[in-house]
Amino acid sequence: MQVYRASWVLPVSAPPIRNGWVALDGGLVAGVGGAMDSPQTVGCGAAERIDLGEAVIMPALVNAHTHLELSWLRGRTRPASSFLGWVSGMMRERLQSADGRDDAYVRAAMALALDEMKASGTGLVGDISNSLAHLDVLQASGLEGIVFHEVIKFRATDPEEFVDESCRRIEATAIEAGWRLALAPHAPYSVAPSVYRALAGARPRLREARMSVHVAESAEEVEFIGRGSGGWPDLLKRLGAWDPDWRAPQCSPIEYLERLGFWDERTLAVHAVQASPDDLAVLATRGVTLVTCPRSNAWVGAGVPPVEDFYRSGARVAIGTDSLTSVADLNLFSELAALRRLAPGVRPGTLLRSATMSGAEALGFGGSHGTIALGRRAALIAVEVPPGTADVEEYLVSGIEPGKVRWIDQIRAC
Repeated sequence: MQVYRASWVLPVSAPPIRNGWVALDGGLVAGVGGAMDSPQTVGCGAAERIDLGEAVIMPALVNAHTHLELSWLRGRTRPASSFLGWVSGMMRERLQSADGRDDAYVRAAMALALDEMKASGTGLVGDISNSLAHLDVLQASGLEGIVFHEVIKFRATDPEEFVDESCRRIEATAIEAGWRLALAPHAPYSVAPSVYRALAGARPRLREARMSVHVAESAEEVEFIGRGSGGWPDLLKRLGAWDPDWRAPQCSPIEYLERLGFWDERTLAVHAVQASPDDLAVLATRGVTLVTCPRSNAWVGAGVPPVEDFYRSGARVAIGTDSLTSVADLNLFSELAALRRLAPGVRPGTLLRSATMSGAEALGFGGSHGTIALGRRAALIAVEVPPGTADVEEYLVSGIEPGKVRWIDQIRAC
């Protein structure tokens, strides 16, 4: 057993503890307390004691939305003024670059991204995968999480068979403990309404019934679903994916998926930049988790997410970085700093809960990750803080560089 002491302990599920300690035993939390508590009271009298000094012990961060398969595109797409402009440039690079067809290159880029993610304090990931071809790279990283196999099918002649095939694929794919497999319909402009209905109906058969969807991300998406116009019909036609029988539902993208019976408490709604208060009320009522990725939204020209409205709605809010095609790094502390600037009315502790406990709950790991509590996994990090730090939560949402982060399980007594 080890007892780690630090100037701060941030359980997340409870207020920060000044001059706190955390006891670990066999990879689990055996106790947590402050200066007025004694480790002996929880049977830690003979434990190895490790003093971390000016630091905060906290749960590892949760990146609830990223696309690690696209890490090889880092630095190859420029920030755009419109979402469709960014999509066109990204697709052109994916189709034309030989690097994307070089499996070794893709795998090396993924491994580097995972290493960087872990170095900046992320321990749990919601990853989107098109191919499911690189699960071993994820499993070798030391991280844990859920891999959402992305479903794209706008013209679907047999949606039930298509969804059944998608289900069979993840059911037949082997994955190690610590990682889970689920499905992710891409977006309302790339997945047929019949496929959304079939996916909702398939949930009972799946071991992992959570699903993730990009929704209400851009003005172009809102125009397409609301009026059937804009650039999406032209792009879908150029790709050979257009369904001539499709008709615009003439509502918001979030209301559209509500009508299809898709939303429930196991769903992650990613981005929601264009969501109205009525849309957010739908998500809150259905128990959907909102996943916000503000730095990516700015990069791709999607706009500024209404972050304070997200929290006011009562919906659970988690945080993602999105991929290295639309953000400079996968450091979730940088995402927290961006959110703090966008939503000064949201308490720092609330943002930190989104980056830990809420993200873990959204991904289905709420019973083991995201908080420092008795019996929880010891997936903990120590973040260096300046001497005399009075508000540790405010400091943590100011932007933390990887050099200030250490993993607790890699720290030993000197």
